[in-house]
Amino acid sequence: MELRQLRYLVRTVELGSISQAALDLGVAQSAVSLQIQRLEGELASRLLQRTSSGVVPTDAGIAFLSHAQLALRHADEAMLAARQARLSGVVGLGLAPTTAAVLGVPLLQAMQQQYPDIRIHLVEGMSGHLGQMLNAREIDLAVLFGAEQARRWTVQPLLDERLFFVCGAAAGPPVLPTTLAGIGDWPLVLPTHRHGLRRVIDTACAALNRPANIVAEVDSLTVLMDMLAAGMAASLQPWSALARQPAAGSRLRWAEITDAGTARRNLLCSLSDEELSPAALATRSVLRQVVRQLVDSGQWKGVTTGHLESR
Repeated sequence: MELRQLRYLVRTVELGSISQAALDLGVAQSAVSLQIQRLEGELASRLLQRTSSGVVPTDAGIAFLSHAQLALRHADEAMLAARQARLSGVVGLGLAPTTAAVLGVPLLQAMQQQYPDIRIHLVEGMSGHLGQMLNAREIDLAVLFGAEQARRWTVQPLLDERLFFVCGAAAGPPVLPTTLAGIGDWPLVLPTHRHGLRRVIDTACAALNRPANIVAEVDSLTVLMDMLAAGMAASLQPWSALARQPAAGSRLRWAEITDAGTARRNLLCSLSDEELSPAALATRSVLRQVVRQLVDSGQWKGVTTGHLESR
């Protein structure tokens, strides 16, 4: 049982509508319905029923509601007490450019709101370089695409990003491919082998015995995306690569790749819990909260989030 399930249920009863509750909470209607269904499954009781005038609680729902409201009030009071303790300090955080495009500003905003005395030192770089910084204790935590360099890290699966075939709006094949085989010999620009995304693509192509036609290797996301918009080549990228692209819909086209093994796993890696400061532990918790909110609200697309649900 999760606090968000209680919040979704209570707000739905208060407004008499799942759609209105979703709008008020800033999440997708499907997310509200799913969490209420999971709560009902855990309790083995139907909590809501539909009527001609909206959604109303069942007898079991009425009995559960007052306790849920009390639990939420106590949880809010506990969070307020923790925030008033005024955690402070500097936390080093590493994000890859694609991750920073989606997560960077929302996370910093959430940290300013919840922990105004914690100062975030945000480093944007390639996953391999961030892993080296983590090992050198130059940062406290990072979202990485592999944990090969892990020594005494705490590693938590965060989400999986599906890959998309991306090309210029006036370039690329008439019908965009949705499989690696469908890409054929179409020229691609990809990051170098030091990049976690490239390792995912190489492994998937090797499994099909179909090497990609790579015409350029570029580790600068800005330059790579400009090449796509100019029609110089296509690429395989997660949806987050489009987040910083101005007017992406008019400059680019994209289609999701459906092959198995073409998802990039995002790992939340940090120093061991014994080494993390209270401020870093709080930042790690807020990061997971913000990722869940971005996914639930549809602001981070093309992802699978089973790892978020499990914690």
